[in-house]
Amino acid sequence: MTYRVCVVCMGNICRSPMAEVVLRKVLEDRGLGDQVIVESAGTGDWHVGDPMDERALGILAEHGYDGAEHRARQFTADWFDRYDLVLAMDRDNLATLRRLAPAGVEVRLFRSFDPAAPSGAEVPDPYYGGREGFVEVLSLVEAAAEGVAKHIADEIG
Repeated sequence: MTYRVCVVCMGNICRSPMAEVVLRKVLEDRGLGDQVIVESAGTGDWHVGDPMDERALGILAEHGYDGAEHRARQFTADWFDRYDLVLAMDRDNLATLRRLAPAGVEVRLFRSFDPAAPSGAEVPDPYYGGREGFVEVLSLVEAAAEGVAKHIADEIG
């Protein structure tokens, strides 16, 4: 059985694809890469088909990650059947996903898996800022990805 995760932000060109790439690497490093599929999407449709933001790609590359194959997608309500875990990057997207979710489906904030993060902590949107915002996103994502990987490992046994 394959466990499936989707990380969701607004447009799927910055935060969620960065988290997808990082989480995939963490899972591979833990020997779970062949048991878990990690994907990402956005709640909005304006970037569908676009590659990852060049600034996000650059920061990832500087830290040994490859996001070159990414193309933005939009999360829709019928996708909940595809995933075991859906993670939102911020409270706005969390609210959107919860409105779309069928009863009983849990959607969580990505940073809720970082034990050092305060309750309700978000991954801020770096899109309208400079390089430092993308560096911060990578740091926050790396910190939470370990906790997400541990949760998944516990779930799949």
